[in-house]
Amino acid sequence: MDKVNLRKIAIIGCGFVGSASAFALMQSKMFSEIVLIDADKDKAEGEAMDISHGIPFVGNMKIYAGSYDDIVDASIIVITAGAGQKPGETRLDLVHKNVGIFKSIIPEIAKRKCRGILLVVANPVDILTYTALKLSGFEENRVIGSGTVLDTARLKCQLGEHLSVDSQSVHAYIIGEHGDSEIAVWSSANVSGIPLDDFCEMRGHYNHDKSQENIAEKVKNSAYEIIAKKRATYYGVAMAVKRICEAIIRDEKSILPISSLMHGEFGIDDVVLSMPSIVGANGIETKVPISLSEDEEINLKKSADTLRSILDDCEI
Repeated sequence: MDKVNLRKIAIIGCGFVGSASAFALMQSKMFSEIVLIDADKDKAEGEAMDISHGIPFVGNMKIYAGSYDDIVDASIIVITAGAGQKPGETRLDLVHKNVGIFKSIIPEIAKRKCRGILLVVANPVDILTYTALKLSGFEENRVIGSGTVLDTARLKCQLGEHLSVDSQSVHAYIIGEHGDSEIAVWSSANVSGIPLDDFCEMRGHYNHDKSQENIAEKVKNSAYEIIAKKRATYYGVAMAVKRICEAIIRDEKSILPISSLMHGEFGIDDVVLSMPSIVGANGIETKVPISLSEDEEINLKKSADTLRSILDDCEI
């Protein structure tokens, strides 16, 4: 078994998300080696040069454009390659284009017998994580989708603003698809252990159902809004990538809502979607059982059905 270099990360795809992720990771100082890979070698070289000019401000590391041969000993392989979401497009509209791209990328990774963790970020992330899992032959714990880590951050951000409280003190999750059928889990949401409704009333907010509906819609539509205004989203997801990498490299055993394969939980099987999971050095340690209201459970099943029908259509 090849050893992995815990201080090395590879990023496949140097578009907006890949480059922003490389930039965030460079600033984090977690890695001493960052290799960028792209079908357009010049693009990878240009991004590597540009980002590496910041090295004197953060400390010594190596950032370079490479090939698939450079990923063998990487501790994490981040895949951001794929067509981006255009204004008016849903994440699921990208399915066939990006499954096709993954059918060329994943076998290249598989044949090099990499021992690192595969972190899928390209959209639709749930479908592509399933594709990566099936085509790579990797153990399940080593294939992670970025899932609803960003959506959950958006939810905490909105709730923090609504309640005038530090968003890091807000404990709430978005689960299910990273997309239009995602579910905000209001039933277990709290602020530092205080049930959300109680905390809202403490802050002078009483119209709970309406507020929750508005916030969930804002979270769900925020990517569309950003894409309409600036054509792409990349900074928020780059921070989500950094956060997941931190949990892995530092073996934090953090609970993050990443995409992983379901095995009968809530009656859902053979679909990848986001549920809170313990993430550490070996990737996914275990899912964390989350209590859902009856409506939340029904909506989670609907979300899974949406993804299942797309998977059936993709012939993975």
